[in-house]
Amino acid sequence: MTRLNEIGVPTHLVRRLNMREQLVREVEIIPIQVVVRNVVAGSLATRFGIAEGTALPRSIVEFYYKGEGGQRPMVSEEHITAFGWAAPEDLDEMMNLALRVNDFLGGLFLGIGLKLVDFKVEFGRLWENDYMRIVLADEISPDNCRLWDIKTNERFDRDRLNRGPGRIEEAYQEVARRLGILPEGGPRDLKGPKAMQ
Repeated sequence: MTRLNEIGVPTHLVRRLNMREQLVREVEIIPIQVVVRNVVAGSLATRFGIAEGTALPRSIVEFYYKGEGGQRPMVSEEHITAFGWAAPEDLDEMMNLALRVNDFLGGLFLGIGLKLVDFKVEFGRLWENDYMRIVLADEISPDNCRLWDIKTNERFDRDRLNRGPGRIEEAYQEVARRLGILPEGGPRDLKGPKAMQ
């Protein structure tokens, strides 16, 4: 989030407090998940019968409604605006921001030998007096990104739970090690949190 803020992608992050906590601005969450797909995988492969791993000629952006009971039906821009979940200009901003996040994350992960297959994010409305902005209001982690090793296609994301080889903690730790945010020895090497000013 800090790096996204640095490149002009507004987020709800104020600052990181320690390894497990962040200070964030309160936002009004828009009940839409924005999914950006770069490679065919998951439900996209199932819906269209296309082999997983097929590169897409350009990124595809999809919208899913965050309904009651954890349901996530796919919705169109017309559904979103007709039901008042977001205005057309909000949707344009969400799509533009999601594609900027995609460009940034794609390069970041490519630099550490991972392919950004797809990811999902959420946005919120941040009110500052009478002015409203759309901001990224979610996490970026292997829980909401599909990450495959560039050379082997080994998965380093939540799909390891469903498709093997398991060991999801090891996969997440490997992503953190490659990003330089986890010591080589793993989480046991971490000292307690330090106070930040």
